[in-house]
Amino acid sequence: MSKRKEKAPNRAPPRRKEPKATRPIVPGYEFSAKKTGLLPWKWAAERLKRSRQYWIATTRADGAPHLMIIWGLWFEDSFWFSTGAASRKARNLAANPKCVIGTDDAAKAVILEGTVESVDTQDADFEKFAKAYQKKYAWDVREMAQPVYRFRPDVGFGLFEKKFEQSATRWVFR
Repeated sequence: MSKRKEKAPNRAPPRRKEPKATRPIVPGYEFSAKKTGLLPWKWAAERLKRSRQYWIATTRADGAPHLMIIWGLWFEDSFWFSTGAASRKARNLAANPKCVIGTDDAAKAVILEGTVESVDTQDADFEKFAKAYQKKYAWDVREMAQPVYRFRPDVGFGLFEKKFEQSATRWVFR
């Protein structure tokens, strides 16, 4: 009888390291048809890492939008953040985990659409996140004892204002 090594269950669906880059389709705008000039994912990842504040857009139960500023980290190919359990954001995300995350510089914007999931604070990845968060913000997220979320993008957009028509990029993650 041979012993087979059992695989550990996957906690998350496998993700591509580099999302596919294409041009966005925006009626009324003329973008270059050439693939040259597309923003590389590395450009977006750097802006996601460097941003200090981020925009988060969620949807209220009645369908009304809600936009707010948050702190967070681009960490291990996803965006991690915390918010108060009773906050409007948290209540919206509990009802509908789909949201949009944007960086703080609109002239060099990265906008991601995707879904959040709660992070187990007993998870080893949480401790890595908490240490990185404390380094970035000089704030111990563990002391807040509030929910932490992991946002996984489905689609993203990169907009470099000075070369908007040549550089507008859409990234597909799945």
